[in-house]
Formats: sequence, structure tokens, C-alpha cells
Amino acid sequence: MTDGMLILLGISTAYVILFFCRCLLGWNDKTCSRAADSGAGIAQTTGSRQVQADIAQVWTNRAGTMAVLADGIGSANTGAVCAQIATDTILDRFEPYYELNDPVYFFKSAFWEANKRIQKTTGERRGGASVGAAFLNHSHLYYAVAGDVRIAILRGEEIIPLSKGQTIDVLAAQAYEDGRISRQDTLWSMEEKRVWNYLGQDGFREIEICDQPILLKRGDKVLLMSKGIFEEISWSETEDILIDSASLQELAERMIDAVEQKRNPQADNGSVILIQRLEA
Repeated sequence: MTDGMLILLGISTAYVILFFCRCLLGWNDKTCSRAADSGAGIAQTTGSRQVQADIAQVWTNRAGTMAVLADGIGSANTGAVCAQIATDTILDRFEPYYELNDPVYFFKSAFWEANKRIQKTTGERRGGASVGAAFLNHSHLYYAVAGDVRIAILRGEEIIPLSKGQTIDVLAAQAYEDGRISRQDTLWSMEEKRVWNYLGQDGFREIEICDQPILLKRGDKVLLMSKGIFEEISWSETEDILIDSASLQELAERMIDAVEQKRNPQADNGSVILIQRLEA
């Protein structure tokens, strides 16, 4: 085993220990939100991969609830380490807040810091993470995405996709709208789903952020999922699962069951986070 791999293994072990310490000790008024009473549901599948490189966590403090889903990019443990760094960076910055007055600035600064931390850790090795984060207070939802993570709302019996993701097809569609490329070039690009922006890459670009905060209604369910989920089940299948009145944790697990029942031999890591607004 190379020195680089030993370093990454040591870092990943340290992050796992830190996570469990947080859950056991409960920093300040923040809670480890895998618990059923946290108003969140988290479930994962490794798909056909040997290593789970997704990190999905939810924390709640007086300011509200922050959910972060990071899909690691890189071989061996590199992707998992990058995903954990990204998640920890965002949640560590969120931890001391009693009120988050400017979520847009928070997301931009936290994502840029996570990008720098990942680059410093990986050095010359290729690694990074697609990351989606959602913040809910008593009335509104704010979100940010770097890479390929999907965020949506289930309102009543209808699912409403919110994020577009930062993939080549989305970039091409936006360039066409802006008049920068032809319709033919756009059509050629629509099947290309490679990520063009993610945390940890050289030349990291602006993240996708919601233009306006989204006013939440009672009963809204906010969904975050990585590509191991949205590439396997359709929006209509997701909608059918989420309209049930079961707990958020049970619904998240049902989504994983639906993915695994597809039995795709090429399935990627997949993670689901479900959250709802805090009651005033």
C-alpha cells in the first residue's frame, strides 16, 4: 500500500470516528438526525459498487435544519473521504448558528471552503464530490448544488423537481437559451450526462443556487438524492412512494427498496434524504 493510500485511509478512519462522536455527544443543541424523531429520513444502497462513497447527514439547531448529501468521486477510499470532507465542512460552519440570515452567502462560502479542503487533502490524486445541501427554517427552503445531486419537493401528491444539476446536458441547454451554441450542438450534447463542476476539481466554478427562497407549506417533503437513486427510478415512481403517510425514515427505505428491486448490475451508490420544515 502506498503512502498516499495510507494517508487517505487514516483520514477516512478519523472522519468516521468524529461522526460517531458527534452522534453520541450531541454538539450543543444539534442532533444526529438518523433518529426517527428528528423529522428526517436517511437511507442508502451501495448498488454494484464495493465502497459506499456517498455521505448523507442532517443536523438541526436553533436556526433550522441543514441536510447535506455528498456523492464522492475517486477510486478506492478517495471518493468517500472527499464526500466526508465536504459534508463536515458545511455542517461545521452551520453548527454555531442561532439564525441563518443569508443562506446564499453561507452556501457559497461553505462550498468554496469545502473545495479547498478537498484539494488540499487529495493533492495530486483525482478526487472530489458532487454535493447538494438544503436548509429549512420555519417557513422557507434554500438549496445549493455542485455537481449531480437532485433536490425536489413533494407537495400534496405532486413532486416538483428543483435543482437541475451541473452536467454537460444541462450546461448545453443553458448555453442554447443564452444564444451561445446552436440547436444542433445542443441536441448532440443532450445525451452527455458527465459532471462538469464538482467540489475538489481544478477550476471549480459557481454553484447552482435557488434564485428565490421557496415558501414551504404544511406537509411538504423535501427530497435529496444522488444519481444511484434518480438514475434507477423515475419521478413518477418516486412520487408514488412519497405520497404515503408513513414516517420519513420508512419512505426513504422504500425508495432504496425500489432501486434495489431493479437489480441493475451497473447501479451506482445511492442515497436519499427526506426532511420537513420545523414547526414554529
